[in-house]
Amino acid sequence: MLIVDDHEVVRVGLRTLLGCQGAIKVVGEAATARDAVIKSCHLKPDVVLMDVRLLGGSSGVAACRAIRDSRPDSRVLFLSSYEDDEAVLAAVLGGASGYLMKQVDAAGLLHAIHAVAQGQSILDPAITQPILTRMRLQKEEESKPKRAVLSAQQQRVLALVAEGKTNKEIGVSLILSDKTVKNYIRFIFQKMKVTRRAQAAAYFTRDSSSSKQVDLSPSLDTYKK
Repeated sequence: MLIVDDHEVVRVGLRTLLGCQGAIKVVGEAATARDAVIKSCHLKPDVVLMDVRLLGGSSGVAACRAIRDSRPDSRVLFLSSYEDDEAVLAAVLGGASGYLMKQVDAAGLLHAIHAVAQGQSILDPAITQPILTRMRLQKEEESKPKRAVLSAQQQRVLALVAEGKTNKEIGVSLILSDKTVKNYIRFIFQKMKVTRRAQAAAYFTRDSSSSKQVDLSPSLDTYKK
């Protein structure tokens, strides 16, 4: 095992605790991200026990990525006092096998080290639920249809489509020919990735509920045509 922490007293304490365990051998220590990567490549530890924030403001997450890229067999277990969602999520996405808070007791830490060494993933129960909730919300947001970026005139046409207006009625309202209205609607459908007026109207209704009201008056460009 390689211990990575920018506080010497923490490294000494961890080495003393782990040194009492016959099944765990501490092969080295590091205080910076750079040293962590170099020593991981040289010493080839099965597990790297590392803090998120290291000496000089260096990132343990960046070190984790580098270690995993250069030595995939080494697993990284974070032991940190930072429990904010950003740090935990970055660590998980960076390839870490686990994330524990420094409030963990000795038995919990030893269990996590053995579990990670065997290929399991460990997250402190205190931070698991917030992270799972955030990841679920992120997945739901990514699965939503992307909002199309429409020009001002396209928004006016779409607003009238949502009101149930026919192409002829839209043309009269915006002083456009039937052919021009058809072209606008075709382009709008392509941008929104829909095929029916009802779908377009539904998306418009959903989006307009959280945005400002669309100005339905003809634009100056209309009169220039």
